[in-house]
Amino acid sequence: GVEVGPQPQGVARADVLDKMRKIVKHGLDFVQLFNEGKEFPPCTIEVFKIMEKVDYPRNKNGEIIAIIHPKLQDQDWQPLKNGDPLFLTLDGEVIPYQGNCTVYPTFINEAAYYEKKQAFVKTEKIKLTAKHLRLSAS
Repeated sequence: GVEVGPQPQGVARADVLDKMRKIVKHGLDFVQLFNEGKEFPPCTIEVFKIMEKVDYPRNKNGEIIAIIHPKLQDQDWQPLKNGDPLFLTLDGEVIPYQGNCTVYPTFINEAAYYEKKQAFVKTEKIKLTAKHLRLSAS
């Protein structure tokens, strides 16, 4: 499967559809070249590995008591460092990120995740290395 987003549920966006088409085309091109015996050299790529889901701050009744801070909103895949603004209470108090490493939040303030008690997902940036790849002769 291919998920290209984030975007609101039930919304069809031309730019997102174009990105999805490009990704699928690249995938199909790779399969064709691989099946034709093309050798792919070793490579390294940066990816984001999910660390944990983070909920909104809640009171003892389970009600949300803070919202995503404006400086974090729409900053998916951008670095979040210790002390950076994370949430904003209804009283205007800033709740900073408290972590021992830089993380890369995603799915920030997605409406579909409110019921799942998820304000965003913390990810870490890692490098994956692949050896050369070639179809072996049968």
